[in-house]
Amino acid sequence: MTLTPFGTRLRAAMDSRGPLCVGIDPHAALLAQWGLKDDIAGLERFSRTVVEALAESVAVFKPQAAFFERFGSKGVAVLERTVADARAAGTLVVMDAKRGDIGSTMAAYASAFLDPASPLFSDALTVSPYLGYGSLAPAVDLARESGAGLFVLALTSNPEGAEVQRAVREDGRTIGATMLAHLAAENADASPMGSFGAVVGATLGDLSSFDLDINGPLLAPGIGAQGATAADLPAVFGKAVRNVVPNVSRGVLKHGPDVNALRDSARRFADEIREAVSA
Repeated sequence: MTLTPFGTRLRAAMDSRGPLCVGIDPHAALLAQWGLKDDIAGLERFSRTVVEALAESVAVFKPQAAFFERFGSKGVAVLERTVADARAAGTLVVMDAKRGDIGSTMAAYASAFLDPASPLFSDALTVSPYLGYGSLAPAVDLARESGAGLFVLALTSNPEGAEVQRAVREDGRTIGATMLAHLAAENADASPMGSFGAVVGATLGDLSSFDLDINGPLLAPGIGAQGATAADLPAVFGKAVRNVVPNVSRGVLKHGPDVNALRDSARRFADEIREAVSA
């Protein structure tokens, strides 16, 4: 099975539902805040509630694989159901697993999340390129074949990221800029938008020294609990702001388990983002 390319599907979802991406991050503190136990039952209740509340209104869900994997095989089974339920409801799923390795191991990671025959098949996957961008070739190839996408860590919001991503190569270009250039090449001639995106933190301030116009999506964590606001997006992303997929996790999820409160919070963020990026 080959789907319509991820970039095409994402552009349609962003135009019809708005660009908001909601994380599904069932960490222990959030489960406790919801009045749930930190166990499989709590994990499943949390995930089902988020999908039930938001799957018909948001463009993208971004489940964080680690919060499911910590429960072992039963947690992965919950993740499989979460992905299936979200996609069945028409929401795109970006699996936040940040996989990165070489050769057959990278191919196996790619198969787990980008092969339509896999129970964890997702519309896109976050990947780490810091074994060299070329190490991602198995994931790039399988994503093209299946119609899925990738989000490559380029300029992340964590302070530690700068020591790698802003390091300068012998040619005078930073590592982060090099990753953006690779992605622009992957997306060359794609229309309406390429399927190979970058992760770029919304908290990073002025990024005008980087060419973010990669003809692909920019997954932007940092809205809400990390301190960035929708109003910050145009200043951070410049002319590439229309391709930004802002991710909000705790800012929405803290309003659960009340379904209506989750919906109201997501709607407020979506309205603010839509107004900011279309101004």
